[in-house]
Amino acid sequence: MIRWALRRLLHAPSRRCTDSVRYKVLFVCMGNLCRSPTAEAVFRRQVDLAGLTARIACDSAGTHDLNLGKAPDGRARAAARRRGYEVLRRRRRQVKQEDFATFDLILAMDRQNLEGLRERCPPEYSARLRLLMEFAHRHTDLDVPDPYYGNAQGFELVLDMIEDACEELLRHVQTTHLSGAELAGGSRG
Repeated sequence: MIRWALRRLLHAPSRRCTDSVRYKVLFVCMGNLCRSPTAEAVFRRQVDLAGLTARIACDSAGTHDLNLGKAPDGRARAAARRRGYEVLRRRRRQVKQEDFATFDLILAMDRQNLEGLRERCPPEYSARLRLLMEFAHRHTDLDVPDPYYGNAQGFELVLDMIEDACEELLRHVQTTHLSGAELAGGSRG
């Protein structure tokens, strides 16, 4: 019974479309293989620890249609798991046109993917596009490097950078997009 409930929770679709969610963040890399699923896992846990899962939702996607339908990279999942994050085994997906209207903030892992998003984004939603590393306070590089062709150290560096940026991202969302009542009262709903 517990195993079934845990499996349902881990494989549940994102909460990005529910009415109770006030703010939605989409993390984007090239193939939705390593970096963006890792960022989704890190941010989701930070949101959960802050008690804001009913108010903030996140998802991940890729700018390219590389290996759609497959699970995120096993090395990324293993590195994240060592730090206590669970990268969901949801299937990789590509950014859809409706994502630009659905998500309040769309965060690219690097400038190349940001440019790809800008080419597809309707002008009225262009202000929603940013780089994740704009939120970092300990790392100065604006691009999260793609660890796919590297070694285990690359996945650790990616986690370091994403953790740094997601800490400040959560503070940003809390202070600029959620009301005091939401932060104080209804956080575990």
